[in-house]
Amino acid sequence: MRYFDWNASTPLWPEVAALLGQRATELTGNPSSVHQAGRGARSRLQAARDAVARVGGSAPREVCFTGSGSEGAALAIKGAWAGRSDLTRTRVVTSTVEHPCVLGSVEQLRAAGAEVVLVAPDAHGRVSAEAMLEALTPATAVCSLMWANNETGVLQPVAEVARACRGRGITFHTDAVQAVGKGPVSLREVQADLLSLSAHKFGGPQGIGALIARRGLNLAALVPGHQEDGRRGGTQAVMMAEALALALDASSRAADGESARLLALRDRFEAALRALPGVHVNGGEAPRIPNTANVRFDGADGESLMIALDLEGFGVSSGAACASGSLKPSHVLTAMGLSPTQAQSSLRFSMGRLTTDDDVQALIEAVSRHLPAARRA
Repeated sequence: MRYFDWNASTPLWPEVAALLGQRATELTGNPSSVHQAGRGARSRLQAARDAVARVGGSAPREVCFTGSGSEGAALAIKGAWAGRSDLTRTRVVTSTVEHPCVLGSVEQLRAAGAEVVLVAPDAHGRVSAEAMLEALTPATAVCSLMWANNETGVLQPVAEVARACRGRGITFHTDAVQAVGKGPVSLREVQADLLSLSAHKFGGPQGIGALIARRGLNLAALVPGHQEDGRRGGTQAVMMAEALALALDASSRAADGESARLLALRDRFEAALRALPGVHVNGGEAPRIPNTANVRFDGADGESLMIALDLEGFGVSSGAACASGSLKPSHVLTAMGLSPTQAQSSLRFSMGRLTTDDDVQALIEAVSRHLPAARRA
């Protein structure tokens, strides 16, 4: 398969696969145990925490390992809400183009009595900083804005919103799942209180993520327990945390060179498709991460085109992987002003470190070949 769905999940870095293979045959004690095996596990877990902190621009104690990026985002938003000191602050602010884990979390808070404000993007998929700041009233407790959109790749003004929240005493979270490994992502870049990430988006295994939570923040646990400084109960998956840390380090070291290479591939791909009649790039006029192209094929059935490409060996997506199988049009694209028909005529193409020039050329030719049939469908 020629794989163009890196925003959904990524292949393991070879060194990560080797680590997991090695650790799978070794004794791993419980890091909470006091005997030798437990101390060894605790030492390995601490080394992984230290490595994540170095890349993430935080102190090691601020790193909380989670089971996924979605869990990290839910812990950030619901935990910050439950742990707020000023109960008169009842407002939660986010955008309409967030990942479903964020939108689902704020809807649960709405049911618990929160006033939820959803800020819409412009036609290019970018939420204006001014609109976010206008929604940040003195009654706001928590604000969440993604670093980069998972469907369009559009970068959001997280630095400016984070600064405003810091100045107003509002807890700010950014979902950085799609941004890690595609440019500098750390608390040195953005003054966030909470930053969530997921290993399988940057060459690590599925089933492990991390939430960086600023020291001193009162964060109520979703799962009670003494582990992770009381923020997440349950025995830690030591080898998975090690794998996340190794993948994060490898991705961060490769980010600069890979970003430039992927940007050139994506621009070439988009230019070739834009030359076809009735083809547009959703979010193409906004700043984006370099690997993502969300393309609209007017008059075509996106699912038919996706299936035709799949049968020829190209893995592409009709939107977010978490929405696979849904008959609803993308909430991200409709929030940008696209009609349901236009949204369902769009496909997401995302590239990664194994994508080659030949892969891109073959995809251009395949799309050109199958597009007329998809339009007839």
